[in-house]
Amino acid sequence: MNIRRPRLPRTRAGRRRLVQAAMGVCVLALLPATWLFVSTADRLGTTADAPRTEVAVVFGAGLWDGEPSPYLAHRLDAAAKLYGEGRVKVVLVTGDNSREDYDEPDAMRAYLTRHGVPDARIVSDYAGFDTWDSCVRAKKIFGVDEAVLISQGFHIRRAVALCEAAGVRSYGVGVDAKHDATWYYGGAREILAAGKAALDAAFEPDPTFLGPREPGVRRALASE
Repeated sequence: MNIRRPRLPRTRAGRRRLVQAAMGVCVLALLPATWLFVSTADRLGTTADAPRTEVAVVFGAGLWDGEPSPYLAHRLDAAAKLYGEGRVKVVLVTGDNSREDYDEPDAMRAYLTRHGVPDARIVSDYAGFDTWDSCVRAKKIFGVDEAVLISQGFHIRRAVALCEAAGVRSYGVGVDAKHDATWYYGGAREILAAGKAALDAAFEPDPTFLGPREPGVRRALASE
C-alpha cells in the first residue's frame, strides 16, 4: 500500500499561504483562552480579597478512596476559611454523583463539617457534572444570583466566565496548588476546555440534568 506524503508548496506564494493558514489556526485556537483572561481580569483574587457574599460555590475535583482529593481539599479549606471569617454564609458544593459508589457532594459536605462549617449551612448539588452544569444549576435550581467561586488557579477563570454567562455575578478565588503532574495536566486541559466554554457561553445549552428548583440555599440562609 503506497501512501503519498504531503508535499510543501514549491512556490514562495504557496509557502506564504501555508504559513498564513497555520497562523490563522493558532489564532483561532487561542481566542477562547484570550476571552477567558480578558472577561475575568477584574473578578479574581484570594480569600483575603473575597467580598462578603451570601454564597460560596465549591466545584468538585475528584475523590481518593471516598475522600476529597488534595486539590479538592484545598478548595474546601478555602471555603471553610471564608465561612469562619464571616465572608460567606452558605457553601454550595457541586460535584458528580452519577454512580452509587461515587458521591463527591457528600464527601465534600463531610469534610466541611469536620472543618467547622455547620451542616445546616452546606447545600449539595449532586448533578454538577461539569463547570457549565454547576453554574446553570446554581442559578436556575438553587436561585443563586451572586457567589464567590472557589477552585484552583488554572480553572477559576473558566468557572467565573461560565457562571457570569449563566447569570451568576461571580468573584473567583484561585487557591494555591502544588505544581505537580496534575497541575500541569489541568493547565494544559484548560486550553482545550476554553473552546467548549466559549461554545457553552454562546449557545447556553441545558445542563445534563436540570430538574425542579430546590430551596436548599434559601433555607440555609434563613437558618441564621
